[in-house]
Amino acid sequence: MSKILIKSAKIVDKESSHHGKVRDVLISNGVITKVGKLNEKADKEINAKGMILSLGWCDMRAWLADPGLEHKEDIQSGRLTAMAGGFTHIAVLPNNDPVTQNKNDVSYIMKGNDRELTQLLPMAAVTLGAKGEELTEMIDLEHAGAVAFTDGLNPIWHSDILLKSLQYLQKFDGLVIDRPEDRHLNMFGAMNEGETSTMLGMKGMPTLAEDLIVERNISILEYTGGRLHLSCLSSEKSLSLVKAARKKGLNVTCDIASYQPLLDDSYLKDFDSNYKVNPPLRTKRDNKAIIKSLNDGTIDTIVSNHIPHDEECKKLEFDLADFGIINLQTVASNLTELSTQVPIEILIEKISNTPRKLLKVETKSIEEGVAADLTLFDPNKKWLLDKATNKSKSNNSPYFSKELVGKAVAVFNNGQYYLSDL
Repeated sequence: MSKILIKSAKIVDKESSHHGKVRDVLISNGVITKVGKLNEKADKEINAKGMILSLGWCDMRAWLADPGLEHKEDIQSGRLTAMAGGFTHIAVLPNNDPVTQNKNDVSYIMKGNDRELTQLLPMAAVTLGAKGEELTEMIDLEHAGAVAFTDGLNPIWHSDILLKSLQYLQKFDGLVIDRPEDRHLNMFGAMNEGETSTMLGMKGMPTLAEDLIVERNISILEYTGGRLHLSCLSSEKSLSLVKAARKKGLNVTCDIASYQPLLDDSYLKDFDSNYKVNPPLRTKRDNKAIIKSLNDGTIDTIVSNHIPHDEECKKLEFDLADFGIINLQTVASNLTELSTQVPIEILIEKISNTPRKLLKVETKSIEEGVAADLTLFDPNKKWLLDKATNKSKSNNSPYFSKELVGKAVAVFNNGQYYLSDL
């Protein structure tokens, strides 16, 4: 890689001595060689005035559907989509065909990391087939490179399985990740249970289905010890339960999908299945609680919850359509929108440094002599997500064909770089 000079970027990295300061950064052959007020000659100069330079973004929840469902997404399109979205690392859900549950499956996900910019971090299934019935060989999977253990798109419904996995993983301080949901309470549900679902005559998904399992999970964690991460929380009560558990000293962390506090169930009045997600879009009250929890530190990380689907799975009657949206490329615009209510420095921390610490991924800092692992984010960049700009194989996004504000414009990692619109 040749010399690239980033001019006048605001550095947001608590681990860096330059945190909160506007600096020029020179990257030579993949290494940060100078930071300060620079007049160096470079092969490429980026005017980054008004932009934010941080540690490369790390996503803790993305589904790439490969192997087995490559028509929705594959490893290569997933990497490209992640790069365009500003991510240098993404933790990959195990719900493929076959499920990521043995050493070969883990190796398949990691293949190519040595030569690619975006690093894929395999998360292995807690149970065989992610069915919730029989534990996988988690020690072997950890040795093979699994960064965490989760049944991914499926909740860990079996209480004894959760208990045993929390005990088992303490042998190497492993992380259990669960998206809490009581599927019996949510059965046949298509959206949040509330005023809108009643008006539309749709079977609702109550917050109780999330709250009960959060309460159960925390109770089991208190009994067993270990490390538990709750993914895609959406309700006011769930967040209050996590906050109370932390006060007790329990090692529980949580995340939210970046779009969750920005959309609510009123968006479903036109039965647009691109707003059909799980957990469902909740109420404005729940969203206010999410904003409060982002500000007070209850929410540790922000995830894309990138779930690609082909048209055959989405262009159906609303109650038959699959849950999920593509979101790797639109997290940046979500951050811009959220920054009117949460300081941008807090948001950046939750998508860069903190997820790395939870997954035990190497955390670098923006200092001279350190290999460049960076994301350059322009919070004011206007752009359109459409067929020309979308890097995913799928287009199930509520943001498709709409003007967005906020974009990751460059990423640097592994001796490589990717520039978007520069």
